[in-house]
Amino acid sequence: MTATLPTAAPAAASPSAATDQVPAAGAGRRGSSGLRSAGRLVSPVLLLAAWQLASQTGLLSPQRLAPPSAVASAAAELWRDGALLQAVAISLQRVGTGLALGLAAGVVLGLSTGFSRFAELAIDPPLQMLRTVPFLGLVPLFIVWFGIGEMPKVLLVALGVTFPFYVNLFAGIRGVDVKLVEAGRSLGLSWFALARHVVLPGALPQALVGLRLSLGVAWLSLIVAEQINADAGLGYLVMNAREFYRTDVIVLGLVAYAGLGLLTDGLVRLLEGRALAWRRAFRPS
Repeated sequence: MTATLPTAAPAAASPSAATDQVPAAGAGRRGSSGLRSAGRLVSPVLLLAAWQLASQTGLLSPQRLAPPSAVASAAAELWRDGALLQAVAISLQRVGTGLALGLAAGVVLGLSTGFSRFAELAIDPPLQMLRTVPFLGLVPLFIVWFGIGEMPKVLLVALGVTFPFYVNLFAGIRGVDVKLVEAGRSLGLSWFALARHVVLPGALPQALVGLRLSLGVAWLSLIVAEQINADAGLGYLVMNAREFYRTDVIVLGLVAYAGLGLLTDGLVRLLEGRALAWRRAFRPS
């Protein structure tokens, strides 16, 4: 009878082979993310190309809408004499000040009404009434109350920022799963510890959505605010160009507003990715 030799056990994977597979998987994910980022540029590039072609073929009058090449030339001209950089710096200062004031008010109001039923009954109804009033329609009153200096411009931005952030912060606090709150209470957490470790982290995703919406409203408010007898800023640049029918400078100002808005929104999205790294979110294939 022939003896059956035992089958050799499969060789264990070496540590070096295992570690080689991890960077490869990470590199694949980074490559896929890079392709998606590059894919987002396709439609804007095609739109610019179509815009330039329509201007060169006469389908679009340069007097009505300057082509991208003219806008780029105007940007280079204003960059060389420092007018563009100065206008952007002043507009950023106005948005930054108004955003800080509006977010501070939104945080105070959102925390007060979110954690207190009495504060909700006392504060939320008038806030909801004010929220439904088109705040850009308050420009004449702001001029009467605060003059035509920097104050009405900053306060108009602050007012526009306050309500989106307040509504989302309040909804985030009240939307926290009650089972998590009950679990924290069963563990003996104090009110302050419960708010810090359970409620506020649970409300953070909604609050960051409110921050992104507030940034968009801040730039919209600034466009209107800088038309209140402004003597500097992107709005002044656009209004001054209108007097001389410089559509290239007008479009440049609008592009600058859009670029600054996208930049600030991207910063918030980066903050969102880091602050909410613990949360598993849906990712479409």
